[in-house]
Amino acid sequence: MTLRVFGMSFVVSIAALIAAFLYGGTTAMVLTLILGVLEVSLSFDNAVINATVLARMSEFWQKMFLTVGVIIAVFGMRLLFPLMIVWVTAGLNPVDALDLALNPPTDGSPTYESIVTAAHPQIASFGGMFLLMLFLGFLFEDRELTWLSWIERPLQRAGKLRGISVVVALSLLVLTATYIAPDDETSTVMISGALGLITYIVVNGFGELFHVEEESSGGPSGLVKATGRAGFFLFLYLEVLDASFSFDGVIGAFAITADPIIIALGLGLIGAMFVRSITIYLVHRGTLSEYVFLEHGAHWAIGALALILLYSLGTDVPELVTGLTGLCFILAALATSLWYRRQHVVDDVHI
Repeated sequence: MTLRVFGMSFVVSIAALIAAFLYGGTTAMVLTLILGVLEVSLSFDNAVINATVLARMSEFWQKMFLTVGVIIAVFGMRLLFPLMIVWVTAGLNPVDALDLALNPPTDGSPTYESIVTAAHPQIASFGGMFLLMLFLGFLFEDRELTWLSWIERPLQRAGKLRGISVVVALSLLVLTATYIAPDDETSTVMISGALGLITYIVVNGFGELFHVEEESSGGPSGLVKATGRAGFFLFLYLEVLDASFSFDGVIGAFAITADPIIIALGLGLIGAMFVRSITIYLVHRGTLSEYVFLEHGAHWAIGALALILLYSLGTDVPELVTGLTGLCFILAALATSLWYRRQHVVDDVHI
């Protein structure tokens, strides 16, 4: 099973490294490998959250996620998205933007990297609010099993207040725009953050709407797989979620290289493929049901990432800090899951 799930990722990764070598020699190949490893190591929380959604989807939509979804992740987010930023903010069409990226100016005019980096306020506020809404939706949801119970249980009771997630998210957005973001970016942060919040509500709302309709057609809800419109909106939700996770990765990649081809090969072909393979592996092995707090840890990692994105509007945050924060939550959740399993095995034996 492992070979079947990860086999294509290894094949694509080898092809990406060969392409990088033909494109820019050994240096380009090494940079591509570094970007790929970083993307995989920093995106495990993304894979866990993806797995919770993917488990609700039919086999057809799971395959769509691994095929069409990869194309969107590679060419959409890792290649076209930065070019579109340059297109919108600098008035350059995508072809000229690509030419600017491949041929950096030497006369002191704005570079491709500087233009994309300058769009950080819009990117961070949009992605931060989308991920924050995902975290708050989980935090205020009523669940039997809690991880950080001293925090989660009181917040679950608060979750009975209708619209509490939106109230908290908007309050943090206002505080961020007022006290953290630069003065000349206040309106930009407010608009982009509001769009991130609206996007989450719309996409997640449609996904839940059609998922409920599918479940009501018959059969136990735990066995129903989303198909048709339900599967499409869950697929769309996953793609927006993946985009939100990749925002900081794309910007952070410029600390290593500004070449869009290398970024697409490393973050996209290698990184995105392996993240998707890990997602499928988690679904097929039933890892989330076996390690019961892994989903909790992933959501807390998402909450941390959302706050870091909003905080980064006023202060630079190293990519390593972002990745290690998420990794700590995942490892802590894994450790407590193992402890929980041992305790319940002992209890079952005594019974």
